[in-house]
Amino acid sequence: MQINEHDGWCSEVNHCPSPHHNDRPVGQAVSLLVIHNISLPPGEFGGGHVQSFFQGHLDPTAHPYFAEISPLKVSAHFLIERDGVITQFVSCFKRAWHAGRSRYAGREECNDYSIGIELEGTDELAYTALQYDALQALTKVLQRAFPAITLHRITGHEFIAPGRKTDPGTAFDWQRYLCSVIDAPGVPSGRRV
Repeated sequence: MQINEHDGWCSEVNHCPSPHHNDRPVGQAVSLLVIHNISLPPGEFGGGHVQSFFQGHLDPTAHPYFAEISPLKVSAHFLIERDGVITQFVSCFKRAWHAGRSRYAGREECNDYSIGIELEGTDELAYTALQYDALQALTKVLQRAFPAITLHRITGHEFIAPGRKTDPGTAFDWQRYLCSVIDAPGVPSGRRV
């Protein structure tokens, strides 16, 4: 896997382009990685509903919850499904709409300078080994392409939008993820803003 230096798309992953993106502010470099979770319907996996949602094609009649969220324009750069399959929706050079109102280290509007990765899951249900493997591999690829994404520039949605968001939640094992990303012991178990 690698990020194409010309178009910001990752090789060896599925591509499912979303219209829900725009340009980053001029001169704004990627310097933050945000981990999220998503399941559609809530607590259910598979079915391609997340892909449809990020593409703006979610059928509002397919589930009562979909009627509520189908008008939203949301995307992330990447989704990692329960089986470890990675799909990219937005070029890493573009601003995906994943963080909403947010702040990290005193800077507002995290979408401007971040990459968002969605894990198929919920706050309380353990993520799979295949997801951790895929997330760790993808993180290393992103760190090579964007060296500003250091250990202290990786966080969860819950930490950049506290009180509004709770993902990736208590089920996410920060120690497991970050120790293997940096190959060093003693990584903190949480990500504070």
